[in-house]
Amino acid sequence: MECRKYCGACCIAPSISSPIPGMPKGKPAGVRCMQLKTDNSCRIFGLPERPQVCSNLKPSEEMCGNSRQFALEYLLKLEQLTK
Repeated sequence: MECRKYCGACCIAPSISSPIPGMPKGKPAGVRCMQLKTDNSCRIFGLPERPQVCSNLKPSEEMCGNSRQFALEYLLKLEQLTK
């Protein structure tokens, strides 16, 4: 499965503890990544500066569902389960 264009759910919902360009301490869950453009595409996709956790997260039907809203809700719930 490929990412849904202009979704950005995985750049908002999960917390990221590793440094991100412009966010040296990572980001908390539910906060937009600084690298997420207004169209919800990633400025650093495919670049070495992209955190490993981002590169490792792969889209799936279970996670992404049939809409951006589903993906946001799923990832936020998953984040809560891991706390």
